Amino acid sequence: MPEIFRIFGMRFYFYSREHEPMHVHVKNADGTAKFDILEKEIVLVKNEGIKVKDIKAAEMVLEENRELAIAKWNEYFGKSINDENR
Repeated sequence: MPEIFRIFGMRFYFYSREHEPMHVHVKNADGTAKFDILEKEIVLVKNEGIKVKDIKAAEMVLEENRELAIAKWNEYFGKSINDENR
């Protein structure tokens, strides 16, 4: 499982056999969530147990580190469909 980073007690990662659209999984002590990284926005797809305040924090962290998440995804999987739309 390639890890992007850890911050505020949350782990941001993706699985080694992922699919489009580009997305990031987040895990903390309460549960897991999944965010799609779209061309113009970060979208919460699924939340299983993470508190609302932590979801907001995770979304903020992803917004601020969007380029790092995209770079890690592309480094691991190669060129993404999302790159072609930029």
